[in-house]
Amino acid sequence: MRLIFICCHPSIAPESRAALTLRLVCGLAAREIAAAFLVPEATLLQRLTRAKRKISAAGVPFAVPGPAEWPERLDAVLSTLEIAYSKAHEDAAAVGPHAGFADEVLQLTEALAVMLPNEGEVLALAALVRFAEARRPSRLDRAGAMVPLSEQDPALWRRPLIEAGDRFLYRARNLGEPGPRALLAAIHGVWCARRSLRDPPPWPIVLQLYDAMLAQRDDVIVRLNRAVALAEVRSAQAALAEVEALAGPQLEAFQSWHAVRADLLRRVGRIEESRDAYGRAIELAAGPGERAWLAARRP
Repeated sequence: MRLIFICCHPSIAPESRAALTLRLVCGLAAREIAAAFLVPEATLLQRLTRAKRKISAAGVPFAVPGPAEWPERLDAVLSTLEIAYSKAHEDAAAVGPHAGFADEVLQLTEALAVMLPNEGEVLALAALVRFAEARRPSRLDRAGAMVPLSEQDPALWRRPLIEAGDRFLYRARNLGEPGPRALLAAIHGVWCARRSLRDPPPWPIVLQLYDAMLAQRDDVIVRLNRAVALAEVRSAQAALAEVEALAGPQLEAFQSWHAVRADLLRRVGRIEESRDAYGRAIELAAGPGERAWLAARRP
């Protein structure tokens, strides 16, 4: 935690703080960090180079900051932890090089919640990673293929982690207007409230929460996840229109965009386009479980 706070120095450009920390502290490759920020690897490398030059030229002291300096570094610290956990989360089988990040981020978010007990976004991130990690036992089927969230058996979820997440989220809600991480944690929370597959998926509530998120974090990832809920609440055609409106060079290597678009194209009957989109999603898939699931869905 000390190293993360040191690297998230306010003298470094905001868009580079988390990236530099992920590289220096977490050891992520430049291509992995670039994918997380949806920028070309060359752009990410330029940011890192500029940040290192800034540190050298300005003589930025790499010293542990005192509590008075925590607030100006906090968002970059939370982004670092969020992205580090995402690398563990995408490895559903927990066999890859970043699998250990899951336990580390659980511990670090708990420590951060002790350090900053009145920061709603800190508590929300602690809740979010617990909700997500609670579902790990149900994320792959017996053959090792990915299981979508709406089809995961809640009986397999780790209830102690969900209960801990509920406590963190409750504390975050009592601190006032929710921030983007609190809204995202709430989305995870409504899923984790299911007790069995007989309980209907909470798509309408999920859509409402994503609508609220757009007012605070209007980015491609939020809009893409919102489109998944929109397809279930309204129609696949309405969701597809929004997904295709996002198209651009930055998404060419974004696996989730291709996977969501492929499913929606299949559902509206554009089979050839769906097959091509599934092919691209399979090429970009992070692990064998996701590739197996996509291959099984491909028309």
